[in-house]
Amino acid sequence: MNRDAPMTAWPRCDRTVAWSALQGHAEAHGRALDLRQLFTDDPQRAQRLSLQAPEVWADLSRAHWDVATRRHLLDLARECGLEARRDALLRGDIVNVTEGRAALHTALRAPKGTGPFSEAVHAELDRMLAFAESIRARAGGDQPGDIHDIVHIGIGGSDLGPQMVVAALGAWVHPQLRLHFVSNVDGQDIAALLPRLKAQHTLFVVASKTFTTQETLANARTARQWFTEQGGTDIARHFVGTTTQVQTAAAFGVTTTFGFWDWVGGRFSMWSAIGLPIALAVGEEAFRQMLAGAHAMDRHFADAPLGANLPMLLGLLDVWQRNFMGYRSRCVAPYSQNLHRLPAYLQQLVMESNGKGVDVDGQPLPYATSDVLWGEPGTNGQHAFFQMLHQGSDVVPVEFILVRQPSYRGAEAMSPELRASLAQQHQALLANALAQAQALMCGKTFAQALAEAAPTASPEVPCEVIARHRTFPGNRPSLTLLLDRLTPSALGALVALHEHRTFVSGAVWGINSFDQWGVELGKALCQDLLPRLDSGDVAGLDAATAQLIARLHGTGTP
Repeated sequence: MNRDAPMTAWPRCDRTVAWSALQGHAEAHGRALDLRQLFTDDPQRAQRLSLQAPEVWADLSRAHWDVATRRHLLDLARECGLEARRDALLRGDIVNVTEGRAALHTALRAPKGTGPFSEAVHAELDRMLAFAESIRARAGGDQPGDIHDIVHIGIGGSDLGPQMVVAALGAWVHPQLRLHFVSNVDGQDIAALLPRLKAQHTLFVVASKTFTTQETLANARTARQWFTEQGGTDIARHFVGTTTQVQTAAAFGVTTTFGFWDWVGGRFSMWSAIGLPIALAVGEEAFRQMLAGAHAMDRHFADAPLGANLPMLLGLLDVWQRNFMGYRSRCVAPYSQNLHRLPAYLQQLVMESNGKGVDVDGQPLPYATSDVLWGEPGTNGQHAFFQMLHQGSDVVPVEFILVRQPSYRGAEAMSPELRASLAQQHQALLANALAQAQALMCGKTFAQALAEAAPTASPEVPCEVIARHRTFPGNRPSLTLLLDRLTPSALGALVALHEHRTFVSGAVWGINSFDQWGVELGKALCQDLLPRLDSGDVAGLDAATAQLIARLHGTGTP
């Protein structure tokens, strides 16, 4: 590994010629761009700004940019050494400079014999998948030790990735296995689950890199207590760990462990042993297909030229929208119920990676970094927050994710009539997505609304008033990502796409996308406050915290 910090060798984005050019372009043209006029002026715009990457087709034509914007962004990428930074990431240079680590999650999905640490990676992968297959072979049986339920205990990156994937690949999940995910330190999370389990048929997977994560160990201790109270005696057989701290896990009673390396960050860890619940759910073949899809996207990211490289273009577009168009948030709207956990997964990926206020040299940044990412599956979101997206005072870019052909669990056993009914529902789902993107862009003029409102007008509510409420400004940006099917391979490619996209925007901003010190302060303070809740001691605390502890302790206002 190269111990140098490659990001410091390149100018910060705001000190480049391209950044100044983008500022001038935004002031002169960018903020005045009207999507409707852009499509009128260029009948080939949709084709020009669409791109096929492995498993993912992207339509970027409804974003607020034009040919000049794209040219300036590519110039920015070159001035910031984006391709060199990408290469440094992929070969294992120290890109996490504050912790002195590489970020080699791509090595976890590289084929055997390629990529850094290949021998160790594939040895642990083979061992993990063999264990998963041994559990799946006896799933649903009646003998003690035959597993019906798998409870995955983790939090953050150790929870969001596996949980998202298992939900997304529901059609591939073993029919005799039920997967459960417990993350919150709130005991109600695990307490609601335990009565539905049988100790002799439950496998607990405890996921913690250091085996010291407070929330995870609290839930693991509760699970172990319940297990012994239910007559369970073989903790070593019913509890496994995904951790690097084998001795600490053994002291807890967990002797079967699967490990990974310090260059695997939590939010990039689903490809490693942290993906054990995925392997248990969908099996070895599907897990390897997921890795292969991610690797295909890795190769696209590594090899495609800047102007035809989807992760590069998306990351640059994020910079344009955040820093030059002034958009503070973006909405992810997957029109697939199986992807209902994807927005939560992407929240961590984007905001924990790029929610930074200093550059790699520790200098405060004079420009914005991560936007706020949020979302909900369509069509649920349409009946919740799309009102704001269409007519609210803030412009929020929307990212639609569509799946052309659905996969249903148990589809082979369905009647033709049921399949036809589900097919109609899927067409309605796709039509809704297309309509929302069209409505965001096209809007509805006051004249159109006035003509529609005329039949409902009354002396009490004039036609003009009704029309004002029914006018849509339009010209609201979106992009669309389309998968042919939500297969393990396609999901792997989709997630890898977002990983690389996040790195690209972080590299342009000159920040470290691979640490998360903002998570640590509250965790450290919690260790001090926890005993105070028992003792009521508020000495040395700020007045607000002291008051709350006093009330929670039952001693009133201090």
